[in-house]
Amino acid sequence: MAHPSQYTFQDACSPTMEELIHFHDHTLMVVILISTFVLYLLCAFSTTKLYSTSTFSHHSIEMVWTILPALILIWTALPSVHILYTADEVNNPSTTVKAIGHQWYWTYQYTDSNPTEITSYMVPTESMAGGHFRLLDVDHRMVLPSKTAIRLLVTAEDVIHSWTVQTLGVKLDAVPGRLNQTALMASNPGVFYGQCSEICGANHSFMPIVVEALPTTHYENWLALQNE
Repeated sequence: MAHPSQYTFQDACSPTMEELIHFHDHTLMVVILISTFVLYLLCAFSTTKLYSTSTFSHHSIEMVWTILPALILIWTALPSVHILYTADEVNNPSTTVKAIGHQWYWTYQYTDSNPTEITSYMVPTESMAGGHFRLLDVDHRMVLPSKTAIRLLVTAEDVIHSWTVQTLGVKLDAVPGRLNQTALMASNPGVFYGQCSEICGANHSFMPIVVEALPTTHYENWLALQNE
């Protein structure tokens, strides 16, 4: 859950989000080192005579400033490619859940055993109870088992939406007529908040996403109650 004036990432609650935060730190370190080096050169050249106006070419330096940036880009790109391919791989999921975007609500379908569908609308401000978060809470949450490999399928019925939960490291476009998928795993039980991240009409900001991750036994009990 984000806090007022927060300028860092929310706590990671999935392996994917942990890797994204590590990649952010990795890239930020590269940017800081390069910026510091460039700033040092600017200061050095402006205060000392480290340059020569008679030098028009220097093959060794030219090789360095050609090869070194390429190596830095590769060093930055490798973890990025790893995260992209890892997030796209769905190997032996224990559960499959389908999220369908509508104007302006979500429906979730559980089809592994007995088909179950729930509809998730934002809780209106005038109907909020104690403990509800304004513009973030819904009447029916998407319930998932924690510490379990899940295949998430996302599509839309009308216009393009985007199913996004920051703490889980998931942002997947919901496109009408197209079925997108991603791997999802909540590291611990908890409640995670997100929102549609694709402008989809007048009430785009009023279709939040709430994921509740339960221990496996509690999830099975919840699913059994939905099928009664």
